[in-house]
Amino acid sequence: MKEAFLKYQAQTTPHPLALEISHAKGSYIYTVQGKKYLDFVAGVSATSLGHCHPRVVSAIQEQTEKYLHVMVYGEYAQGPAVELSKLLASHLPAPLDKTYLTNSGTEAIEGALKLARRYTGRQEIIAARDAYHGNTMGSLSLMSYEERVKPFRPLIGMVSFIDYNAQEDLDKITSATAAVILETIQGGAGFIEPADNYLQKVKQKCEETGALLILDEIQPGFGRTGKLFGFEHYEVIPDIVVMGKGMGGGLPIGAFTASGEMMDSLMDNPKLGHITTFGGNPVIAAAALATLRELTTSALMAEALEKEQFLRGLLVHPLILEIRGRGLMLAIITPSEDIASSIILKSQEKGLILFWLLFEKKAVRLTPPLTISIEELKEGCGIILDILNDIKVQV
Repeated sequence: MKEAFLKYQAQTTPHPLALEISHAKGSYIYTVQGKKYLDFVAGVSATSLGHCHPRVVSAIQEQTEKYLHVMVYGEYAQGPAVELSKLLASHLPAPLDKTYLTNSGTEAIEGALKLARRYTGRQEIIAARDAYHGNTMGSLSLMSYEERVKPFRPLIGMVSFIDYNAQEDLDKITSATAAVILETIQGGAGFIEPADNYLQKVKQKCEETGALLILDEIQPGFGRTGKLFGFEHYEVIPDIVVMGKGMGGGLPIGAFTASGEMMDSLMDNPKLGHITTFGGNPVIAAAALATLRELTTSALMAEALEKEQFLRGLLVHPLILEIRGRGLMLAIITPSEDIASSIILKSQEKGLILFWLLFEKKAVRLTPPLTISIEELKEGCGIILDILNDIKVQV
């Protein structure tokens, strides 16, 4: 399978990890060779409830027996999508009450940008340096990392950049600005949290100038930080919230939510202002609905904060400079890129899955399923500490 994978399936890097997957359950992934791996990555924050959670699997199976795709998004009322949107509205603060379901987080970013321009009649978008919002052309236009952007120019115009947490940059938000888009917690940059009421101050500046605040909750959202959405920690309400990753319990989905008045501006002038064939797919919406119900009726979100403290208590070592993030969206910061890569690669050899962050090369990603047990956390941390001890001896 590995040979066919490399020959026939397009690759994203010259050296993929290329585990040959047999099945996955709970916190573990199994290969065709029979090896078991403890998963501390959760599909890059996507499998919030672990692999093949019974409630999600049951919802998928039940829906497949009723109907699959029946019509392009927005034409027919389909139970799973309607119930998902309704439940989201009940857990979001006013005026966030109308949701557009998409196929992925980056597609939701595209829709949010279009909505901001359509609603305000303005063109300028302000994004943060070192942000990551996806890889489609609109999302890529929000990236300041020139090495990744340059080969694909020209991108969409009228995008400006500010430094995340730099309050002196807020004067760049003006009456010409359609929207400011920020990750609630910067992901690829190293799981950087907003400091000194930064998000509140951005929102205030947006209100003063008539700009919209778009918060990207694709990674922090759906319980990963200990609340349903990360912005709940920082006492700010965005005008548009974008979600994805952990929303689908392991299936591909995204969404953007705004007020009904704002969202309705995509219906006309022009009609079909944002369209998708498979957005709101009933099987995927059923999985997302089951995921949201599980998160909001269980103790998993509160436990994410307890597990964070447990991890911080265990992962103490001279080669761990700090642990950034919140809940189970954490990053170990090491002294060098080589040490971080060594931890990740040697952990895989020992049956633990870790991963890199996109821009912060000295970081090791810790984003396990929210369902992970304390014993499993102990097991994984033991492997990390053993590897760090070996590295310390070598250096």
